[in-house]
Amino acid sequence: MRRFSTTLGLSLSKLIPSPHVNSRINLITKTLHISRVLSNNSVESTEILNRVSPNNNNRYEGNQEDELAADVEKIYRILRNHHSRVPKLELALTESTIDLLRPGLIPRVLNRCGDAGNLGYRFFLWASKQPDYHHSHEVCRSMVKILSKMRQFGSVWALLEEMKNHNPHLIEPELFVVLMRRFASANMPKKAVEVLDEMPKYGIRPDESVFGCLLDALCKNGYVEEASEVLDGMRERFPPNLRCFTSLLYGWCREGKLVEAKEVLVRMKEAGVEPDVVVYTNLLSGYAHAGRMADAYDLMKDMRGKGLEPNANCYTVLIQALCKMEKRMDEAMRVFVEMERYGCEGDVVTYTALVSGFCKWGMVDKGYGVLEDMRRKGVVASQVTYMQIMVAHEKKEEFEECLELVEKMKERGCHPDLLIYNVVIRLACKLGEVKEAVRLWNEMEATSGLSPGADTFVIMINGFTSQGYLVEACDHFKEMVSRGIFSAPQYGTLKMLLNNLVRDDKVEMAKDVWSCISNKSASSCELNVAAWTIWIHALLARGHVKEACSYCLEMMEMDLMPQPDTYVKLMKGLNKLYNRTIAAEITEKVMKMASEREMSFKMYKRKGEEDLIEKAKPKGSKEGKKKGGADRSKNKWGGERSRAKAF
Repeated sequence: MRRFSTTLGLSLSKLIPSPHVNSRINLITKTLHISRVLSNNSVESTEILNRVSPNNNNRYEGNQEDELAADVEKIYRILRNHHSRVPKLELALTESTIDLLRPGLIPRVLNRCGDAGNLGYRFFLWASKQPDYHHSHEVCRSMVKILSKMRQFGSVWALLEEMKNHNPHLIEPELFVVLMRRFASANMPKKAVEVLDEMPKYGIRPDESVFGCLLDALCKNGYVEEASEVLDGMRERFPPNLRCFTSLLYGWCREGKLVEAKEVLVRMKEAGVEPDVVVYTNLLSGYAHAGRMADAYDLMKDMRGKGLEPNANCYTVLIQALCKMEKRMDEAMRVFVEMERYGCEGDVVTYTALVSGFCKWGMVDKGYGVLEDMRRKGVVASQVTYMQIMVAHEKKEEFEECLELVEKMKERGCHPDLLIYNVVIRLACKLGEVKEAVRLWNEMEATSGLSPGADTFVIMINGFTSQGYLVEACDHFKEMVSRGIFSAPQYGTLKMLLNNLVRDDKVEMAKDVWSCISNKSASSCELNVAAWTIWIHALLARGHVKEACSYCLEMMEMDLMPQPDTYVKLMKGLNKLYNRTIAAEITEKVMKMASEREMSFKMYKRKGEEDLIEKAKPKGSKEGKKKGGADRSKNKWGGERSRAKAF
């Protein structure tokens, strides 16, 4: 695939912005579901903390990666500095004299871009145009992951179509598995199932492995009923095996529906499939997390009676469940001792569960004790392990302890990840240590080579806003938008920023912020009524009625109908200005839109008036106190400490 087709380029250019980009992350404490496909075609699925596997790369691969690191960083800096102007970006990349043919370079660059899909997309397009270069399986797989993670599914199909027409040998089942998983995680289970039917059109016949991945994706994202229906509906095409039943059983246990999980066991026996340790581990996890510890212990005895010796995972799920229960840490330690007595050595997941439990229940010193015990036994702590202690320090607002723990991690060769930095930066902002927050941000990007995600941006923007650094908050917000990671979940941050700007009479700055997300050539975010309402209400709150009306008319041009209370607010504001012309224009358009939607205009208007009356009512004393307390705590981020002069 030397050239990326015009069709695909146009498809992507509509969806993905050209300016600055950044990454997206979730989580404060990180609990991940691990699935391992075993040699007997079963899936080991337990709700356990993310494992850190040792690096098995040989010395040659390590040296090769070191040689690539400089070029990867060079390309990444170019992408960051010039992504807002495509011609300059392409010129800078061309003048960099990068050897694209070096094995592993492009996948490393795409991985370095993280969730900032725009950066990876721009580099992918540029590389497609270079002479003597052809995309590999690995590069195409990375691009499918990036685009589907950005939920640009139309672009993924366009890419697959391009590959089918020009490089069919690059199409492999793994591409469709990635797409299935992304559809499932995007709450689109039907689309995930449809991928199975689309595969033959691209010359790939789905096998049992791909079908197993589909069921696994559905069950992990809460669509167990759909997975069960798919399994029954395709029984003739894909006979149920151990892996299929294991995925279903895991899904029901994860949902807390143990009756349905037991039914899966019955179906397994009817199908002549014998449950293994993995199946029982999932059932153990279901019992344990439902608080039915007695049933879990009985199941362990049944396993031994059937000749299945519980392994480390079995004990770990029990320890994890006990650590989440108040006053059960002693019992968790007894299970840990029994585990060692039976010859099962605890791994990083087991120890992390204990650290998490001690920290959760306020025994941070014992958490540090477990950490030292790990070191003595040669068990390497992961970022997730340190995260448990970091969150405990954050709750107590112990900023210095957080910084010391970060340094300790570095000394022990465990480099902080985005989640760790998020916690420390958030605490710095909360305590008014903006200078430290900026330092940590720069360290994260420059030294650690991490790409800030949506959570990191939101933390910094909220921190700047609450401390009065509105210019810096705007800069970070625009950077987040231009990197293609602003979406509906960040509307709270948008509301906070716009309200503060308008309140401080920085209306032009607020307009600039709004234009960066409403400009389709610069933003991939599809604005809905909620976003427009935030902006219009922010203007109305400070008496900018004419501007609010102008944006309302612009919104209606996009076939978005204002909310009833927005319309009533606008009419009241225009009535005070005696501006009947604009009022008549807005009313006429609203009446037309109501008619198109088969809605009564009178009911619409009445609903708006009722909503305003309801909002004007004083809150109940109890609820009002709670809410007021929460608001005060939010606005108090730097109240007791002096504001750091960060700039």
